[in-house]
Amino acid sequence: MFAAKYLQQHGYRIVPVNPRCTELLGERCYASLADIPHPIDMVDVFRRSEDVLPIARDAVAIGARCLWQQIGVANLDADRLAREAGLASVMDRCVKIEHARLFGGLHWAGVNTRVISARRPV
Repeated sequence: MFAAKYLQQHGYRIVPVNPRCTELLGERCYASLADIPHPIDMVDVFRRSEDVLPIARDAVAIGARCLWQQIGVANLDADRLAREAGLASVMDRCVKIEHARLFGGLHWAGVNTRVISARRPV
């Protein structure tokens, strides 16, 4: 949830998909990818690796541009399916960390500063 909030704060629209929820992070929550009525750029997967293949099929079906498997998630069949369908595919990486790495925000999390602390410097 922290990564999604971070991305929202940086101007990205997060469209949550969870059949058990109606709203998350101030956005309507959809039961499935197929239920989303507008185009989706990236499907970010926070599920067990063995659960990703059907999600990858849905991502291809809705015309997503990228399948992203979060840290600890790596399904090679889903990766292959996504790439063969023309989607960009990323495995075992965190969107928030990669965004911060590319756009200069790693120090916010104490990464790459040689200081690990829950407190910000004064």
